[in-house]
Amino acid sequence: MITVIIPAYNEEHFIGETLSYLLASEPTGGPVQVVVVANGCIDKTVQAALALENRFAEKGWQLEVLDLPEGSKTRALNAGDTAARYDKRVYVDADVHVSPPLIAGLARALDCRDPAYAGGRPRIRPAASLVSQRYARFWERLPFMATGVPGCGVYAVNAAGRARWGVFPDIISDDTFVRYHFSTNEMHAVDATYSWPITEGFGALVRVRRRQDLGLAELHATFPDLAASRDRTAPDASTKLARFLSDPIGFVIYAAVAVTVRSPLFGNRTRWERGR
Repeated sequence: MITVIIPAYNEEHFIGETLSYLLASEPTGGPVQVVVVANGCIDKTVQAALALENRFAEKGWQLEVLDLPEGSKTRALNAGDTAARYDKRVYVDADVHVSPPLIAGLARALDCRDPAYAGGRPRIRPAASLVSQRYARFWERLPFMATGVPGCGVYAVNAAGRARWGVFPDIISDDTFVRYHFSTNEMHAVDATYSWPITEGFGALVRVRRRQDLGLAELHATFPDLAASRDRTAPDASTKLARFLSDPIGFVIYAAVAVTVRSPLFGNRTRWERGR
C-alpha cells in the first residue's frame, strides 16, 4: 500500500505524460493511491490530470486531484500528505517520467519497520540546446548523482521515516530537507530509473542553479543542526580534476554556470524559478 503525491503548478504540458508513465508501472503487490495537488494553477493542469481518471480506475489505482487556490509547493506537499491513505509515501515532481519497475521497487525498499528513505536512479532527458546537453552530461556523472541516493525529482519514505518531521516547512529545497533526516545506512537505492527534462539554455540553467543554491543556503540557515549532521557531498579537488580530464567542455560549462550564479546576470524572476 503506497501513496504517490505529485505537486503541480501550471503543468498542463507535463502532467499527462507523468501520469501515463505511472500507469505503465509494474504491480506493487498492494493498493496504490495517486494524489495530484494542483496549487494555484491558471492553466489546464487539473483537467489534464482528470482526463486519465478512467485509466487509473481500469488499472485498479486510486486517482485524486486536489485544486488548491494558492500556489505553494510546500502547501501542496502538506495537502497531499493530508489526503494520503497509506503510510508509504512517494513524492514525485510533475514533469518526471518513472520507469515501470520504480514504484514497485520503492515499495519493497520501504517495507520495513525502521525509518527508511528510498530513491531511484535519476536520468536527464535529452536536451535541445548543446549547452544544456553538456551540462546535464557532466552533472549526471558527479558522484552525488551517480552513486548516491539524491532524491532529485523522486524520493520516498516509510511511516517511521515520515514521522521524523511534521508538516513540510516553507522552504525551497523540500527534497534536501527530507534527505537530511536520514543517515546513509537508512537510504536505499532502487535499481530503477526515472527521468526529467533539464532546463534549456545557459541563462535558464543559471536561474535554476541559483534557486538550488539559495534553497540549500536557506535550509542551512533555518535548520543548522539538521544540516550540520549530514555527510559532505561536494566533490573534492581530485574528483574535480578527474571530471575535468574526462569531460573538459562539460566542466567549463558547469563551472561557468556556477560562477555566473554569483553575478547579477540572468536574475531570477520568482523564488521557485524553474527556468521555463
